[in-house]
Amino acid sequence: MRQILRIAGPFLMIVLVAIGFVQLDPLAVLRGNAPPVEKLTIELAQINQGELKLRLRAESSEAMSVAQVQVDGAYWKFEQTPPGPLSRLRTAWITMNYPWVQGESHHITVLTNTGATFDYAIDVAMSTPDPASSLGWFLGLIGLFVGMVPVTLGMLFFPALRAAGPGIMAFVLALTMGLLAYLFVDTLSEAQDLAEKSAETLSIRKVVWLVALVTAVGLFMIGRRLGAGSGNGRGPAMLACAIALGIGLHNFGEGLAIGGAFASGAVTLGSFLVIGFTLHNITEGIGIVAPLTDQRPDLLMLCGLSALAGLPAVLGLWVGVQAFSTHWAAIALAVGAGAILQVLIEVGLLIQRRYLDSAAPQPLSSLLAGGVLGLVLMYSTSLIVTV
Repeated sequence: MRQILRIAGPFLMIVLVAIGFVQLDPLAVLRGNAPPVEKLTIELAQINQGELKLRLRAESSEAMSVAQVQVDGAYWKFEQTPPGPLSRLRTAWITMNYPWVQGESHHITVLTNTGATFDYAIDVAMSTPDPASSLGWFLGLIGLFVGMVPVTLGMLFFPALRAAGPGIMAFVLALTMGLLAYLFVDTLSEAQDLAEKSAETLSIRKVVWLVALVTAVGLFMIGRRLGAGSGNGRGPAMLACAIALGIGLHNFGEGLAIGGAFASGAVTLGSFLVIGFTLHNITEGIGIVAPLTDQRPDLLMLCGLSALAGLPAVLGLWVGVQAFSTHWAAIALAVGAGAILQVLIEVGLLIQRRYLDSAAPQPLSSLLAGGVLGLVLMYSTSLIVTV
């Protein structure tokens, strides 16, 4: 009990000092009568039949109130849920009956009681899909085509990889490293782009790096702990599962972003775009089965790997169109980036153990060529999948 008091005592004093400082507010004399700088982020727009809904997040140090909402240059009556002033980081929904036009752009301006204005643009107005509707199931089908189908097509190269010699396998594993390296950088870049669109007060750009690092270290430690009982934590099956998990987390984050963009009218999912995603993700399927060439995995395992890597794209699309938040999407992508980084390290260790430190090491030129080709493939296919 005495030890607990010794630990809790300093924490209690810190809390009391913080409460006293807030209550006394000695900095009030420096602020004078100047109003606080108001900040407001419009996180999401949902469009339904004859209705516009906006989700707002306040960032000011003091409570702020929404006074008026302007749509396309005209002021419109609105309802706020929950009503009243918005304190720091509090969210609220603004609902308006508005005759929006399918396929056209609409400009929205939110005005506070102090006259501050905050703008939001709907580039192409489209009704927000409902996952339970036919359009929602159509989005699920798109998720399958951009996620699970291409991964499965890439995994069909497994018999050819298994028949290849050691030199070809070293080349393919190096190609997998190139794929994962590009995917890691691409995932972090997407996470940072989304973090810039989120509320500045949340500091999501810093959180992205921390989440990615903690995820990579955590998965690395878990892999070693699980491997302690089996004798080899870097077994081919475990490595293939780790690759599929990393790709699946990346696809979930991308599904969130695509779903949110679709809901706000910022994306057009044409056939050319779907084909681009398919080509982009086929290479990921090759990377998943590359470590399994020394084994005979059954059909159930291969189907499980395909589902683990591809199905999260469907879930991401459904969640994105209904509850998209830029900060949560950025964090989801950061988790994916951390998982990919952990897998990237594991594949590198596998290559070193099999093909560099072995009795018959493979030439570095072959490994370098495989890595460069992986980067080139991912880059060239990504040129046609920009949302």
